[in-house]
Amino acid sequence: MARVGRLVAALITVVLFTATAHAEARDAEVAAWQALRDGEAVLIIRHALAPGTGDPAGFRLGDCRTQRNLNETGRQQARAWGDFLRAQGIVEARVLSSEWCRAWDTATGMALGAVEALPALNSFFQERSQGPARLSALIAFVNTQTHTEPLVLVTHQVNMTGLTGLVPRSNEGFILPLPLEAGSPVLLRVLPRVLPQ
Repeated sequence: MARVGRLVAALITVVLFTATAHAEARDAEVAAWQALRDGEAVLIIRHALAPGTGDPAGFRLGDCRTQRNLNETGRQQARAWGDFLRAQGIVEARVLSSEWCRAWDTATGMALGAVEALPALNSFFQERSQGPARLSALIAFVNTQTHTEPLVLVTHQVNMTGLTGLVPRSNEGFILPLPLEAGSPVLLRVLPRVLPQ
């Protein structure tokens, strides 16, 4: 009987611990979204699905025909980001994008307002030596802005990994606290789900 009592007590402890952990995770998620809405954090997104790796031979900036581009799933993912952000109370944002077509199309597909090109968000996958300078330029730019509306940055895996040390999936976003810094902690990882059409 004592053994059954100990087992029940252990199960109650596990249930309480799990409930507490879920509540803490939910509180952290709510706080991250509020920080983004209040201009105390930034959302950085890896572009939506564009099959392949790196850039094709003959890549030219400004010519989408020479680049990896979003497929239909990627276009749906971009729209899903816009819907998801609006559900979080973000109906307009300042959206900055890499000049690569797959990032630009992700940014415009969200339909949150005009999109601005920011070269500091450009990929350095095939120019690794450019990474430190590009990340420094991005950090300096973000930290000198007045954040009167949510700031959304659309970029590439190497840029996000350089900032955080984490490897995002295609279409994944990180909410990072401001001021931005190398080794930024991630307040929240976000990956909106594409619903069947």
